[in-house]
Amino acid sequence: MPDPLGPLFDALESINSELTSFAARLARLEDAGAVRGASKQGGSGEDGDSANTRAPGAPVAWHKVKEEERAELWGEFTAWVIRMADRYELTTEQLPHACWWEHGAVVEELTALWTGWESAYGSEEDAAAGPYLWHDAWSRAIERIGRMWLGECTNGYHHQKSRIVFGTDPGYRKKVLEAGPPGATAAGPDSKAA
Repeated sequence: MPDPLGPLFDALESINSELTSFAARLARLEDAGAVRGASKQGGSGEDGDSANTRAPGAPVAWHKVKEEERAELWGEFTAWVIRMADRYELTTEQLPHACWWEHGAVVEELTALWTGWESAYGSEEDAAAGPYLWHDAWSRAIERIGRMWLGECTNGYHHQKSRIVFGTDPGYRKKVLEAGPPGATAAGPDSKAA
């Protein structure tokens, strides 16, 4: 006869694993915050030491962030995501707790929300409209994010999507470039031999 408490112990083990992972991430974020706080106190301002400091609300394109700035920026971003997920009581159906950072499209949506939040709440110029518009964008983006993996990762485990990566075939880009945009040729799409 199977152990009736087996599923309970399995669930507790999973919860313990998530808590351990969360504690490790929190420690890394706290360490990053301490380093960031020290660097801000240490010398930004008139003397030009803060040339690499990103202005709050400035767009972030992760593939363009310099390697030496990536860890600090990622720490700020991650702290914001965790704070917002708790503040707005997001469910795992809205944001997969175990693996949101492994979904590129989710990271891009959240990055846009983060920079928008910094812009909306970091300026006194348009204090009334900025936060209101940000909340409108937040609700639409969270709805989109929830559809991005169609529930594959909501049970606490990350599942890689089965897909072909566009950039792995060197001939693919060439083929697309040679095809040109739709309607580009006067003779029509059937004029080229494949």
